[in-house]
Parts: sequence; C-alpha cells; structure tokens
Amino acid sequence: MVDVKVPDDLWATATLPEGVLEQWLVPDGQTVRAGDPVATVRIEDALHEVMAPAQGRLAIAAAAHAVIEPGTLLARLDPEPVAPA
Repeated sequence: MVDVKVPDDLWATATLPEGVLEQWLVPDGQTVRAGDPVATVRIEDALHEVMAPAQGRLAIAAAAHAVIEPGTLLARLDPEPVAPA
C-alpha cells in the first residue's frame, strides 16, 4: 500500500496550520496512475491538486470537506497492474 498524503510543501507560504479537503476527483475504488490528480485541497485562499504518488486502486481515508494538516493521510493506493493508455 502507498499512502496519499497532503504534501508538506503546500504550507510553505501559508500562515494557517490547516486546510480543507475540498473534493475527490476520482471515486473510491477507482484505479489511478502515478501523477493523476485525485483530490483538491484548499489552504488559505489557494486551491491545490493532490496527485497520486503511484498507480493503484484508490482507497479513500478522509472525507471531502475534512480539515487537514500537513502530512494528513488522504487515501491509500493498493498497487495493481494498470493497463497502458
């Protein structure tokens, strides 16, 4: 399993210690590829996409609109073969 976490560097210029998981861009259980955008998070006034760090089946761990902090676990990826595009 590969963790999908909120990247710490999104807080590089933020003054607030938390943000919000705005929405999931893919449903729970969907297969994604490394680099695919899977969620959006809002930190202060900025909206950021969170990318899949690896390919696999997405298992969501945090609900949309949840309060998040640097390093928050958003989901896990169950590695599995993904067919070429």
